[in-house]
Amino acid sequence: MERYEEIERSIIKKFRKSIWAKFISAIKEYKLIQDQDKIGVCISGGKDSMLMAKCMQHLQKYSEIQFQTEYLVMDPGYNEINIKRIIENAEILNIPIKIFKTPIFDIVDRVDQTPCYLCARMRRGYLYRKAKESGCNKIALGHHFDDVIETVLMSMLYAAEIKTMMPKLHSTNHEGMELIRPMYKVREEDILAWKKYNDLQFIQCACRITEKIQREGSGSKRQEIKVLINKLKQINPNVDTNIFRSVHNVNLNTLIGYRKNDIYHNFLDDYDVRKNNNTGANV
Repeated sequence: MERYEEIERSIIKKFRKSIWAKFISAIKEYKLIQDQDKIGVCISGGKDSMLMAKCMQHLQKYSEIQFQTEYLVMDPGYNEINIKRIIENAEILNIPIKIFKTPIFDIVDRVDQTPCYLCARMRRGYLYRKAKESGCNKIALGHHFDDVIETVLMSMLYAAEIKTMMPKLHSTNHEGMELIRPMYKVREEDILAWKKYNDLQFIQCACRITEKIQREGSGSKRQEIKVLINKLKQINPNVDTNIFRSVHNVNLNTLIGYRKNDIYHNFLDDYDVRKNNNTGANV
């Protein structure tokens, strides 16, 4: 058996419950893939997107749903070492990648304010365009369970809003394109376990700004949230699961206000109408 076959087999055998079952669960629950889809599987070179690519490969072999894939690697300005590592890992995993270059790092490097926001938007834009050129109607990103719950807390604590990372989204700027997140339910600790078990070494963020932050000894907001969640888990081991489930179980009757389609709604709008319906909190 070739090494890539052993690695793929580990996903559906040793990590069947922790990775494969959750990957399939997300695809089914959120209806991420339909017949005749052509999906641009976006690979950054990190552990999350590489594992996603292997899961998508295996699913394509045996799924009753007929879909196609393109394995896209966007080079935003990686150094030669990182590009070489991505190519080597793609060969080890038997993933037929297509690399295309962009000037993102050079552009973002000249920006002082919100460089991470700009970088994320530019990355997504380039990926959408490349995927559409390749005949795709969807792009798949490797965001996982931990990314989801960290985003929820970051929005609450730093942006003063309750906002989630959605499992799928229609693009507002690229007509006919959709974004999906097949790793939505897979935990980062299980991805790390899979990586270690198969003795794989992937690139890290590889972002110049992140490298600068690390050199200066300061942490990102996302790292702060990771630390906070880990501290909370020492008190309540289920706290991460509860955060995840909470955004699937929002009680609108107890919200002060919310936005939908850019229209703000306040609980006072129908407060008197609901007074006899006994729909609020018990008092």
